[in-house]
Amino acid sequence: MEKVLIIEDNDGIRENTEELLQLANYQVFSAANGKIGVEIALRENPHLILCDIVMPVLDGFGVLNTLRNNPATQSTPFIFMTALAEKEDLRKGMQLGADDFIVKPFNDTDLLQSVERRLEKSKKLKEEFAQGLNGLNSLIEVQTGKELLQELVIDRKVNKYRKKQVVFSEGNRPAFLYFVQKGKVKTYKMNDNGKQLITSIYKENEFLGYLALLQNENYQQTAVAMEDTELVIVPRKEFEELIDSNHEVSRKFIEILARNISENETKLLSLAYNSLRKKVADALLTLYDKYEGKGENFEIRITRENLASIAGTALESLIRTLGDFKREKLIDIKDGTIIILDKNKLEHLLN
Repeated sequence: MEKVLIIEDNDGIRENTEELLQLANYQVFSAANGKIGVEIALRENPHLILCDIVMPVLDGFGVLNTLRNNPATQSTPFIFMTALAEKEDLRKGMQLGADDFIVKPFNDTDLLQSVERRLEKSKKLKEEFAQGLNGLNSLIEVQTGKELLQELVIDRKVNKYRKKQVVFSEGNRPAFLYFVQKGKVKTYKMNDNGKQLITSIYKENEFLGYLALLQNENYQQTAVAMEDTELVIVPRKEFEELIDSNHEVSRKFIEILARNISENETKLLSLAYNSLRKKVADALLTLYDKYEGKGENFEIRITRENLASIAGTALESLIRTLGDFKREKLIDIKDGTIIILDKNKLEHLLN
């Protein structure tokens, strides 16, 4: 049952609204002033809040500002109930993050429709959106009411890259958010000796280039297509507007960043402390996951130079270790393609 909090100092309005929502099968909480309302909101975590503006102790603007600055309630749908229809009040409420207004006196139908509409929108925003194109498209569609990203894709916003073609270069200013629609992209850095270290591999349905956009800095690495690749591009301005206006979009990219940081920390520890055999096994298993491998006899097509860069080892050492793995029947190699024969034993090498 969805929970609704009513914050209203007028006893008659508060009680009538509470009764109406209870009849509509909502679990209802109520408060006679803003201070109590904030306390209930933080304790009960309601799905939606209806709030008056002019109240004792803490007014509606203070309630909204307090809740929007709390991570637990910052995205809770918030509707002002007010007899003040002045433009300045509406503008201030929108600037603070209100989702809607209902001008008193309102009828039962208007109230229920407004509540249902905001709860439905909130439900869509809180779904576990995929990292892929459909996920971001859904986020934009919910936010703007238009299939904006799909329009960009259809009109002109798919770039095609041939194998080894540069997508963006270290030091350049970011202009787009990229989405891998087809193919694979690697990002890498070069050390002082000119040795390439692959930092990440992006496969279909993954985003890249967002870190520089979020940091508002130049690219810290270079991105190159590992095979013929198609990238959907979202202009920087539209991405930034979406991040600024939508908490769920921001949270999603924070999750992606956190996951990438965790993966990179694990990789750094592996490069620093693992033996050569562990480094190569870890690189093969990383590619197995990136290529979405299933079961044994899974094929990985990658140049030895790229694999050595992922493993953080010299090319000669990599080739020698692959030969050892082949003799041990952990892998097979045919026409340059690496075939995983025993994933479990490769994983055992990491223990």
